[in-house]
Amino acid sequence: MPRIPPTTRKGLLALHLVTSLGWLGADLVLLTLGIAVQRGADPAVVYPVMALVGTVLFAPLSVLVWLVGVASALLTPWGLWRYRWVLAKLVLTTVMVGLVLFLLTPNLRHAGAVGAALPTRDRADLVIAPAVSTSLMIIATVLSTYKPWGRRPVARPARESTPVTTPH
Repeated sequence: MPRIPPTTRKGLLALHLVTSLGWLGADLVLLTLGIAVQRGADPAVVYPVMALVGTVLFAPLSVLVWLVGVASALLTPWGLWRYRWVLAKLVLTTVMVGLVLFLLTPNLRHAGAVGAALPTRDRADLVIAPAVSTSLMIIATVLSTYKPWGRRPVARPARESTPVTTPH
């Protein structure tokens, strides 16, 4: 494992916190806008804004959070595979980034393009997706704060058995 100086490690942690908070903030903006449409705001105005936030801010931040998180794990004593909570965050964040890039962002672009013509069933998705991702980000934050489950077991090579000699 490469060692980095404490100031670099703290800088990487600060970058991870700032990008993660930005991702959470953008997610809360999307949730707020989605709820606004449900409560009567004009979808012809709101959905293009959601598409802009999702495309220019939310999607790039999701990738940046993932990259900085992986770099942090690889360059610090936590490691990527040593602790169950780090592995859980990696899996959680990887799934979220995939959903953001391949499902939510295209849906936001489509909603931005069609505005008020977006069917009601699709409008609900634009509230449910940010609500779920906000919940998952909170879970990731709790994992980082409490660091549950301890270390993963280390695979140890099998010991060679040595014959026991008994005196005659």
